Amino acid sequence: MEPVRELILCREFGDGANRVSLTLHREDFSDLYPGMIRFTLSVLSNKKTRAVFRTNTYEYSPLVPLKAETVALKTAEDWEDQLRTNPALFFQDHWPETPRHTRASSPDVVVIQGSPRGDGNCGILAGWAMETAHEFDKTIRVIYPHDMSIHCCIGCYQCYNTGSCVFDDDMDEIIDAIRGTSLFIICSPVYTNTVTGGLKLVIDRCQAYHAERVIYGGKQGQKGLLFSVAGRKGEVNFTCVTRVITAFLRNLDIEPSGEILIDHVDAVKDIRTIPGLKRNVREKVISLLNNPS
Repeated sequence: MEPVRELILCREFGDGANRVSLTLHREDFSDLYPGMIRFTLSVLSNKKTRAVFRTNTYEYSPLVPLKAETVALKTAEDWEDQLRTNPALFFQDHWPETPRHTRASSPDVVVIQGSPRGDGNCGILAGWAMETAHEFDKTIRVIYPHDMSIHCCIGCYQCYNTGSCVFDDDMDEIIDAIRGTSLFIICSPVYTNTVTGGLKLVIDRCQAYHAERVIYGGKQGQKGLLFSVAGRKGEVNFTCVTRVITAFLRNLDIEPSGEILIDHVDAVKDIRTIPGLKRNVREKVISLLNNPS
């Protein structure tokens, strides 16, 4: 949903080809987060955006004495002073906004192998998904977050200003893969009743992708599958995992489209010995490859 946008400041300088305008808009994102307001300060010259500054109310925690509107207005005042006194220096020091995210092509299927044990049962599930995708001439990528450099989310909410995270690490390539895929598969063992630490890092840092979709939009009709294993017996062991992954997929506008939950694995040891399991995994994947939307 488009935020309600209100112009709260407009200044113009120069004339003709040298005409420059400075605007400050107030954007209401309350439908996304209660009370979230974003302020966007822009400088336009020859109908082109030459500089942008954004800040939002969620950036400022209770112990920070600053407020988003105060910061936006002060920045507008500083920019106006610079544009009036030395516009050439202003444009030398400021550049147009260039979001870090790309629109690179993505594989047809993306698998997040959430277990730190690449040779474990989640690895087997990921392998079955890969075999099935290859049989249907689909491109697939299996991602191992535990082998990647991923900083934890710090809850700064600056991604809602630009659509990109403040951290530049391996998370960028994960989001690049998810962005255009048709089928997103998550494999995770149950660790202390929930997902693994590496997978949780991915989930939290994908908040930047959620922000990107809010600001710029994104692909529709993506499907999500969950494959999970638990050492103990009983479906109750998957309660937190299914809730976390369902919420994660919906946060990215990916439709949760099925799950296979395998319990009592401490006794089973090797899930390849479970009759019919591989067939069930294949059928889940095939059904979504044949009906992507």
